[in-house]
Amino acid sequence: MYYIIVNPASKSGRGAKIWSELQPILDKKEIAYKVFFSKGVDHIVKLVRDLSTSLLKDGSDFIIKLIVLGGDGTLNETLQGISDFSRVQIGYIPTGSSNDMARDLELPRDPSEILEHILSCNEPVLMDLGCLTYYQTHERQTDPQAELPALKRYFSVSAGIGFDAAVCEEALASKFKNILNKIGLGKLTYLSIALKQLILAKKVACTITLDDERQIDLPKFLFVASMIHQYEGGGFKFCPGADAYDGLIDVCAIGNIPKWLILIALPTAFSGEHYRFDGIDHYTASKVHLKTSVPLWVHTDGEVRMKSNSITITCEQKKLRFLL
Repeated sequence: MYYIIVNPASKSGRGAKIWSELQPILDKKEIAYKVFFSKGVDHIVKLVRDLSTSLLKDGSDFIIKLIVLGGDGTLNETLQGISDFSRVQIGYIPTGSSNDMARDLELPRDPSEILEHILSCNEPVLMDLGCLTYYQTHERQTDPQAELPALKRYFSVSAGIGFDAAVCEEALASKFKNILNKIGLGKLTYLSIALKQLILAKKVACTITLDDERQIDLPKFLFVASMIHQYEGGGFKFCPGADAYDGLIDVCAIGNIPKWLILIALPTAFSGEHYRFDGIDHYTASKVHLKTSVPLWVHTDGEVRMKSNSITITCEQKKLRFLL
């Protein structure tokens, strides 16, 4: 039995279209499945949590096999609902705008081919999972009645604080993103917002502490990305050496660098060549603590829930069971 999570709205309806193409394949093969459709933000968290509660009973050796159709954000919400990662296996069919997880895993472009791999996978691949803990939080002001999210969030691809998270936060609320997605120009949303956020960015200090030992002080920084995989933001290869199986977080820190030079440096990140610029540095650690002088937006896999000025990122080695 497979439990299938579909985000029909991903990439302006592409998720629903791909599911309509894959469902006949499952039916023809007489594969047992149940399908659930996302109805909005955090609905998938509840769906997966309810599945975990009902199926993962004490003393049982039952394994939940999930197939997620959506973007990196859909996969991120799925992770938040899992109560026991040792008893959940995940297959992922990307239908989002960024698809950085799929890019790093070099998944086939054909969703039906990915499905075939998932169905034929007998032994899941054990992959590292990131975990972000908020020590100080500042709730979104757009919905004061919203329930405060958990103080801990998992991520499969990356987590960031500062500029990259601010771009994600504004893009999530953008009215033009869906329009541009429909005509294949979704990345223009991020480009225009990135230019705006870069111009408006103020001087903020950040202290990075690696494995509770090494401390790096940045009197001025743009953002710090903590990554399990190589890519984020729709193809930026911020951490070209990131390895999802080594038990380490790769850190890309963009510090004291002029704004005009950032405009030159950022495009080189698509090929992972940005470290040649002074002020852009790479670190690795199993635990990373970030302390900023003011609260900033924080993202996990492009999902933004709150601001913080104190977070810790850890790597939970080989915790994620992936069907590839």
